[in-house]
Amino acid sequence: MKTYLVLLGTGTPNACPNASGPSSAVVVGDRAYLVDFGPGVVRQASKAYYKGIDALRPDRLTTAFCTHLHTDHTAGYADLIFTPWVLERETPLTVFGPKGIRNMTEHIQAAYAVDIDFRLHGFERANEVGYQVKVHEIGEGVIYQDDRVSVEAFLVSHGTLESYAYKFTTMDGKVIVISGDTAPLDVVAQKAKGCDILLHEVEYSAGIACREPKWQKYHREVHTLSTDLAKVAQQAQPKLLVTYHRIYHMNIQDNTQNLEHEMAWCCEAILQEIKDAGYDGKVVNGQDLDIFEV
Repeated sequence: MKTYLVLLGTGTPNACPNASGPSSAVVVGDRAYLVDFGPGVVRQASKAYYKGIDALRPDRLTTAFCTHLHTDHTAGYADLIFTPWVLERETPLTVFGPKGIRNMTEHIQAAYAVDIDFRLHGFERANEVGYQVKVHEIGEGVIYQDDRVSVEAFLVSHGTLESYAYKFTTMDGKVIVISGDTAPLDVVAQKAKGCDILLHEVEYSAGIACREPKWQKYHREVHTLSTDLAKVAQQAQPKLLVTYHRIYHMNIQDNTQNLEHEMAWCCEAILQEIKDAGYDGKVVNGQDLDIFEV
């Protein structure tokens, strides 16, 4: 049974035209397990489906894990609840996340009460379960297990928010660790020790000098500089390190040609910083709709 990591969105809160909101999927056989649901999540899943990942057909999206409640990681939540239902998902969505995810779910359901009523009682007569959500507010430890995967949640550090990283272990021993947003932590290295893929956020170390001192302080406390990611990865020694949620701290121009050029330059600079800081393992910058077979 094949296992994949599919990057649905690799962006940040910035409205970057070539990076959707943070979301990824661990795919084991014909099942997909989403981690986060940034803006555009269902359409990105549909694109992956048309690239050959059958498990990401929108009506098959039934299980998701939320790292934390920042908008860039959750602004696609309503999309994930309702669009697959419109496309005839026949089971409730099951969601795991930090405290507050239940309240968020209930308010989204209330906000769309008119739509729900029309689809249930109007001309369409949609099924009565596909829009429902089974919410689990989690703590640390193994929070989910089926015949394909075991999922462990562990706390990371992202300011005052309750934030989790997730470790997926398949029944045949494949391991994928997804950091979410976090400062550099030894626990990430420990949980990811020898894993097949470590998907980790990163920010451009040289670029942070362009920011005001207050923002430099903030970013150093809640995100992971490339130089610090190198240390985490050196401890963990994953078979593949993949970066996402890349924060460049650069004044990217509006012109499309400049945007593509400058972002490509920053991506290469981040990789070089990781290597220069002492990490000699395999590392790539993840892009939207990249598919990694484990």
